[in-house]
Amino acid sequence: MSDELDSLARNGDYCVVIAGTHSGKSGVVQDRKVSKTGHVTITVQQANGVRFKTLARSVEIQARRDG
Repeated sequence: MSDELDSLARNGDYCVVIAGTHSGKSGVVQDRKVSKTGHVTITVQQANGVRFKTLARSVEIQARRDG
């Protein structure tokens, strides 16, 4: 199995994308799935309501920024 299965990205976590197409964007992890190929994918919802999908290995979990 892939090391990605141990990814720390869980539903409800606040994350910042650090690699890939959505680099620099941040939001709340809403949907965590494992693809047929074994890669962990997540859906991230930004504060403005826009959602996008990315690989869990491309994000960094951070403390939630309230306010």
